[in-house]
Amino acid sequence: QVQLVESGGGLVQPGGSLRLSCAASGPISRVYTFRWYRQGPGNQREWVAYITRDGETNYADSVKGRFTISRDNAKNTVYLQMNSLTPGDTAAYYCNGEILMYDSGKSDYWGQGTRVTVSS
Repeated sequence: QVQLVESGGGLVQPGGSLRLSCAASGPISRVYTFRWYRQGPGNQREWVAYITRDGETNYADSVKGRFTISRDNAKNTVYLQMNSLTPGDTAAYYCNGEILMYDSGKSDYWGQGTRVTVSS
């Protein structure tokens, strides 16, 4: 069974930084695009950033210039470096991966989320 596990969330002051990680495990042949989403209090889940297997990236306007997505294909892991955090970044952050398993086709998988709170 494929699992995505996020880590790195926590409480940070405005202007601070956090680095989230998301590791995919299981009978994985290949991970294609990784995406980060977030869901703030009372809000719908919104897309934050994506990175393709070849390293192409794109960001939501709200995080462009502050967040950096990266990945380690050997470890099936994606990272989200978040700088200059504001209270508006407070949310549960979820990773999503397009994963090809050895014994089945490609499917989307989601992690359980890691909470980020930006507050003084």
